[in-house]
Amino acid sequence: MPLLTIDDRAVTVENGVTVLEAARCLGITIPTLCHLPGKPTFTSCMICVVKDETSGRLIPSCSAPAMEGMVIHTDSAEVRQERKKVLDLLMSEHGGDCEAPCTTTCPARMDIPLMIRQIAAGQMDAAFETVTDKIALPAVLGRICPAPCEKACRRGRHDSPVSICLLKRFVADTALKVDADLRAASGSGKVAIIGAGPAGLAAAFHLARAGYACTVFDEQDEPGGQLRYRVDRDRLPAEILDREIEVIRKLGVEFRMKYRIEPGEGFKHLKADYDAIVLTPGRRPDQTHSVWEVESDGRGVQVEANTFRTSDPMIFSGGEVVHAGQMSVRAVAHGKSIACAIDQWLGGTPVVGVKKPFESRLGQLKDREIDAMMKDADPCARVEVGGYYGAGYSVDQALQESRRCLQCDCRKARDCKLREFACEYGASQKTYTVGARTTFSRTRSPHVIYEPGKCIKCGICVRLSGLAFLGRGYETVVGVPFGDSLESALGSAAADCVRECPTGALAWKADA
Repeated sequence: MPLLTIDDRAVTVENGVTVLEAARCLGITIPTLCHLPGKPTFTSCMICVVKDETSGRLIPSCSAPAMEGMVIHTDSAEVRQERKKVLDLLMSEHGGDCEAPCTTTCPARMDIPLMIRQIAAGQMDAAFETVTDKIALPAVLGRICPAPCEKACRRGRHDSPVSICLLKRFVADTALKVDADLRAASGSGKVAIIGAGPAGLAAAFHLARAGYACTVFDEQDEPGGQLRYRVDRDRLPAEILDREIEVIRKLGVEFRMKYRIEPGEGFKHLKADYDAIVLTPGRRPDQTHSVWEVESDGRGVQVEANTFRTSDPMIFSGGEVVHAGQMSVRAVAHGKSIACAIDQWLGGTPVVGVKKPFESRLGQLKDREIDAMMKDADPCARVEVGGYYGAGYSVDQALQESRRCLQCDCRKARDCKLREFACEYGASQKTYTVGARTTFSRTRSPHVIYEPGKCIKCGICVRLSGLAFLGRGYETVVGVPFGDSLESALGSAAADCVRECPTGALAWKADA
């Protein structure tokens, strides 16, 4: 029974145990992509590399046997750098998007393809939750947003982009319930929000959902800011805005309208009475510094890029007081980011704002790649509605339009091990140049999709099913042998293959 030391801790293990298993006996996690417990080791990814100080070599922990007297380090700077190289190499030939272009272009980063899948499946409440996870005021934005997401929609390369904004409006109009309890957590603290425009309302919505007691102060007669006083009522009827504000009220947010925060003592009292302040008063560059006592310049209040924190650590600011001329959707995104940062601060965790995940991107598609995506989409033309501002979709129209989506996101973006490790180790797709990227393609069964460009040849599915390595050398790919179908090759192991695949190469076709 060998005795070895791992990260300065001694452990005795049975003969034949690997270094990876020995580390796990100590509760030490070593990253793996190709390892499959209970199956023979494959040693294809090499991300499990550790440093054997007794030999001075880097070794793959998943296959290296634990030996008497070994001194192993699993997370040194040298080990981390080697893992980054492994990930850089894997990502250099990774042909897939983590998020669809519509999502990455949306200022609020809403998961648009997921919303559309949920609409197509008739899951309107789930679609509403997907929308409001990132976007407050969805019925408002469904009417006035200039839809930058649609400009990025790949369906536009074929005919016309998917009508994302109208689908968002349909979800809000269908599923928004004024009396629904939308609270998602139970934070503790009081937050003052100065300004009842889109950024302030969004901050109030997300903070109240997180359990914070919020009070909104505004000099105007009614809440809404630019949405009420600068937007044409033909585009945004007052009753739609009032309905969404009522949802925020029902979350427990208090509104103090016709209320002016006086400079000096008035503002000091506010700071004394609340745990955090959200500064979203709209466009007022001349008064910003003197009234709110935070750093500013001619363009507006100065904030940290990702946290929206001002020079005063308890004050967070967004909307037009930070950047004039904002789209409402961007102001709403500011509100979400501010709420996230305040939640971190009042919760006692590091204030880093919304964490930016690693993003793999396909970039510009070739014609044949568009054709490959079109095989899973309805070929019908974009569903248009009458009137200059549109009357909104009926149920049938929304279902038809949702089926036009190319679904070019990754179905496993939230639980992809490759993405997780790429983020942890700071990997880059640009470190190594391998020529033209892998051409996008999809193979389908009734329930599973396989995208070879996302495959890292870990061999897990080969060990579990009838899939096989095809070709030789650098051209080797995982595929279906002898011209068989994907369904036949996966057989009864389909669920295991989808679950164990460390990337989005194998995923459920209708995973909403």
